Amino acid sequence: MIAKSKSRYMRVSPIKVRQVIDLIRGKKVNASLAILTHVNKGSTSMITKVLDSAISNAKQKGLSEDQLFISKIHADQGPSWKRYRSAAFGRAMGIVKKTTHLTIELDLITK
Repeated sequence: MIAKSKSRYMRVSPIKVRQVIDLIRGKKVNASLAILTHVNKGSTSMITKVLDSAISNAKQKGLSEDQLFISKIHADQGPSWKRYRSAAFGRAMGIVKKTTHLTIELDLITK
């Protein structure tokens, strides 16, 4: 692992994030940024921010984007927000709003 970046308590379901990160797992950084710009999902902007942060962490160590690929990326479930909504006959229905912890690790390309 050369560089690492985390985002915690992202206000999106981890299932929705995993659909996008499966597309870029193991790819080069430049290719994954290009994929994220063309995917029509709401979580791509959040994933792009975390990936840009990991890239800038690697640049602080003197590496360029051409030398890096995504070695590990995973979306774990964070704490859920419990909310209630009114229902018929004076009842209350529970709503669970899920959060995500996203971790991205970059490594050097070995030939």
